[in-house]
Amino acid sequence: MLSFAPIKGFLGTGATFGADLNLIVQILMGVALLTGGLLAKQKRYKAHGICQTTVLLLNLLMIALIMWPSFQQQVVPVFPRVFRRPYYSVAAIHGALGIAAELLGLYIVIGAGTNILPQRLRFKRWKLWMRAELMLWMLVLVVGAGAYYAWYIAPTS
Repeated sequence: MLSFAPIKGFLGTGATFGADLNLIVQILMGVALLTGGLLAKQKRYKAHGICQTTVLLLNLLMIALIMWPSFQQQVVPVFPRVFRRPYYSVAAIHGALGIAAELLGLYIVIGAGTNILPQRLRFKRWKLWMRAELMLWMLVLVVGAGAYYAWYIAPTS
């Protein structure tokens, strides 16, 4: 497993390199998802699918390499005893929402981009679900920025 933990970050917040890298990549992925939404509006569905799927898979990599190891090391051992502290609660909320967004995204990609799912298990109202996924992803991005703030910027007390 790749670990960035001992390397100092580059944003000047006291975060690790991995946390800084993840924040920047997540923001860029958010922009890419919005761009992918515009591609769908322009009826450029193949480009839309490639864009959204690439972001989804890149996010899986970021989860595996940076977010999950950090969460497992810093939050899991003390959860739920310290849930009232923002350092832990924001990270836990981000994790729960992030899992929901990633799983919904995978379901959408499998349903829309493959023939793996039987027709009865596929969404009927694709636009609704894709828009809901985009809004959920943006919420996760905002809460993730809040977790970054709570972990690396907020004054400790």
